[in-house]
Amino acid sequence: MKKIEQVAETFSHLQATICRVLEAANGKGKFSNDEWNKEIGCGVTRVIGNGKIIEKGAVNFSLVRGNFSEHMELILGEKADKYAATGLSSILHPSNPWIPTIHLNVRYFALDNGVSWFGGGIDLTPSIIIPEQAAWFHQQIKEICDRFNPAFYPEFKIWADDYYFLPHRNETRGIGGIFYDRVKPNEQNSFETLLDFAAAQASAYPEIYSEFMKNSTKAFSDREKNWQNLRRGRYVEFNLLNDRGTKFGLESGGNTESIMVSMPPNASWEYNYFPEPGGFEEKTLTLLKKDINWIGYKPE
Repeated sequence: MKKIEQVAETFSHLQATICRVLEAANGKGKFSNDEWNKEIGCGVTRVIGNGKIIEKGAVNFSLVRGNFSEHMELILGEKADKYAATGLSSILHPSNPWIPTIHLNVRYFALDNGVSWFGGGIDLTPSIIIPEQAAWFHQQIKEICDRFNPAFYPEFKIWADDYYFLPHRNETRGIGGIFYDRVKPNEQNSFETLLDFAAAQASAYPEIYSEFMKNSTKAFSDREKNWQNLRRGRYVEFNLLNDRGTKFGLESGGNTESIMVSMPPNASWEYNYFPEPGGFEEKTLTLLKKDINWIGYKPE
């Protein structure tokens, strides 16, 4: 478990870098700096709100330790006495409905029995899906993956499609990206490789979003804003019902405010909603499905 400090230091430095790049691109507002300490561990929650482009955003770092409970043994299938975990996560909710919401999470989990693993990924949740934008995003993610292992992108892309899915709605949360969990260091993917892979995702994250933020001047009406709030409602549903990080954080006694900071500033639900035929709302709904080859996407 000695490597936990190395990973935590890397994630802490990346948190500062992400905030600095996003502040420059946002053009207004600064991230707050809320350091928290609990019996389980410590962390830093950095939040920005009412910015020029980012309506609400957060970049969280945490390092926690605790007893490996029977419940954890049952879920993870491991026998151990103690665990340690460190993670870096971020969520950015834009004001303009034409700019997508983006999410990053990289984490490292270690047990005192010598077993450890990495997890994480990046995914994009547009309120209004623009295929060219989706293709560009997936190309950026693929290039990061290919630098470390060409098998990563196709495997982790499928994993993201399956994970960021709302079964009760039969739709994906957005256009996916990559997601992976419990990837253990081995001869093919060493600890150093997996840590560098996590760091590469975190480093690229604000640069990718800075490109999307250039679309902040595109005009929108109440129609687009109302649709954005409906899609944010789906985001809330996923986080509360399906997100593993939310569940683990709450069950392990983590900092509740930091866990819930991923929620959008506003969201709405409309009973029995049906989109206007032929509109961007209907088109977006038709694209919220698994197994789309976004890089090679061609409209039907």
